[in-house]
Amino acid sequence: MKRLALITARGGSKRIPRKNIKEFCGKPILAYSIEAALQSGVFDEVMVSTEDEEIAEVAKACGALVPFFRSNKNADDFSTTRDVVLEVIGEYEKQGKTFEEICCIYPTAPFLTAENLREAMEKLESTGADSVLPVVRYDFPPQRAVAVREGFVAFLHPEHMLTRSQDLEPVYHDVGQFYCVNTRRFMETKLLIMDKTVPYELSAKQVQDIDTLEDWEMAEMKYRLMNRK
Repeated sequence: MKRLALITARGGSKRIPRKNIKEFCGKPILAYSIEAALQSGVFDEVMVSTEDEEIAEVAKACGALVPFFRSNKNADDFSTTRDVVLEVIGEYEKQGKTFEEICCIYPTAPFLTAENLREAMEKLESTGADSVLPVVRYDFPPQRAVAVREGFVAFLHPEHMLTRSQDLEPVYHDVGQFYCVNTRRFMETKLLIMDKTVPYELSAKQVQDIDTLEDWEMAEMKYRLMNRK
């Protein structure tokens, strides 16, 4: 069973310039994803997909491979994770290399651990699933959500207006850190979330969107608090 860790790190982030190699608590944020993948010990290769030479140098300095550069077509604001995974699989096939399982990891995931990756990849294999999706439970039931319509509050699900929170079904969302897939099934469906996708639940303290500078500052505060000696 050959496994690939594929870390996506393009150079053209807009809201946080040079986001993928910006310093986060003392080192480039990309380093955290690379270190988690390497320390997990479950991958035959840990590679970074990028079109950017500076990112490639940082990746290699952190111990990852950059066996080829990403095409410009898949490095713009409209390219998807799926497109990048398909391209990487195709480039490896040109080199005569194939992987039965792939874990696509985002470069801004400083809370991701080697243990998370080991457990998720084990779950992929032991369950026979198509893919594994890391999820976190909503901290407030979305069934009690409200909208503002013409200046007034309106329940999106009025049937739950008086339902106790503890009586509602727990609901989860994608944490946006990584996806583990069976390569054959991915190539058949061209999807990361398939019919037989199993969840890998993370705690809220391990989850933080990092899309704006305010998010970044919050993530650094959270990381320092969690790693306080």
